[in-house]
Amino acid sequence: MIGVADRLNGIGEYYFSTKLREIEALNKAGQQVINLGIGSPDMPPHPDVVQTLHDEALKPNTHAYQSYKGSAVLRDAVAAFYKEWYKVSVDPQTEVLPLIGSKEGIMHICMTYLNQGDAALIPNPGYPTYSSAVKITGGAVLSYGLDEAHGWHPVISDWEKLVQDYRKSGKGQVKLLFLNYPHMPTGQLPDKSLLADIVAFARQEQILIIHDNPYSFILNDEPMSLFEFDPEKEVVVELNSLSKSHNMAGWRVGMIVAAADHINAILRFKSNMDSGMFLPVQVAAAKALQLDRNWFNQVNEIYSQRKQQALRLLDLLGCRYAEGQVGMFVWARIPAEYASGFELSDAVLQKARVFITPGGIFGDAGNNYVRVSLCSKQHVLEEAIERVVSAGNLNV
Repeated sequence: MIGVADRLNGIGEYYFSTKLREIEALNKAGQQVINLGIGSPDMPPHPDVVQTLHDEALKPNTHAYQSYKGSAVLRDAVAAFYKEWYKVSVDPQTEVLPLIGSKEGIMHICMTYLNQGDAALIPNPGYPTYSSAVKITGGAVLSYGLDEAHGWHPVISDWEKLVQDYRKSGKGQVKLLFLNYPHMPTGQLPDKSLLADIVAFARQEQILIIHDNPYSFILNDEPMSLFEFDPEKEVVVELNSLSKSHNMAGWRVGMIVAAADHINAILRFKSNMDSGMFLPVQVAAAKALQLDRNWFNQVNEIYSQRKQQALRLLDLLGCRYAEGQVGMFVWARIPAEYASGFELSDAVLQKARVFITPGGIFGDAGNNYVRVSLCSKQHVLEEAIERVVSAGNLNV
């Protein structure tokens, strides 16, 4: 047998990949699980976007390899989108790099900047891919804790100590800081004064902030880019995506916005990994980025109604939550009788055939929490509520 590479040591299969197989097995056995776990929008993109894809795909000259830097049509649309919604100026020629989904951008960035032993500051709780990508590249994860007492915001003095201690160890440099607002999984909005301090910290320590920004339009009336605090793009690289905001998760359309030097450096890695995105997808994505506020209002009205049902479900489970969360999830603290969110999640799955995400998959700081996705229709959420009511006592 040929062994796998050492770089995969400690890297397990993505939690949802394994959990979906368990749910699939239950479904095949006739159990029909209601999945309230994954944030995959169930609503379609705008009809004009789908029509654009159709029209462009019918053209005989749209099926060749594309530019590694992406179509100018899409890059122009990204720049116009940032100007319209974030009030940030972006050069479409040099400061935009389209991605086949922003998730790949996380790996591209880590592969571009991290040497063996270099470190990245990673939020706990936070998106698991941050840690996995850093580890795969041979980097070290410096986990920074977020907690309810601080509104799920980082404490900069904690970062300073982590950086100082790591530098003293002589193992490598601390190069990257992963930040995600609105925050997933907790749904917290950023504190603007804190963001300004974070940018100042990055300048002082010469650390590159990787701001992951896919949730800024979901149940949020004031979308924001971190470039508001770094207009010259000195220390910020921003990831963005059409997956959540435009219901295009399966289309795999994202982008990196950054200074030209960073775009060029990341492109050196990315251009060796793929051969560009299907042109009709890029043109349709550009169409999506031109949608007006009516689109976001319509989508958010549906999410708002679903959120109320999700809160009812969490009330039935005895969970406690913050009302002001944004994004397409609700994050909630479990009742004291459960040892962890995993235990509550398993109990709900076993007894009510409803799956909710245990907060511990986002880091041990999430062990006492669960997350409910809003990506199910209202009648599905209503049935989930009825199943929990029928199940009665869920204690395991």
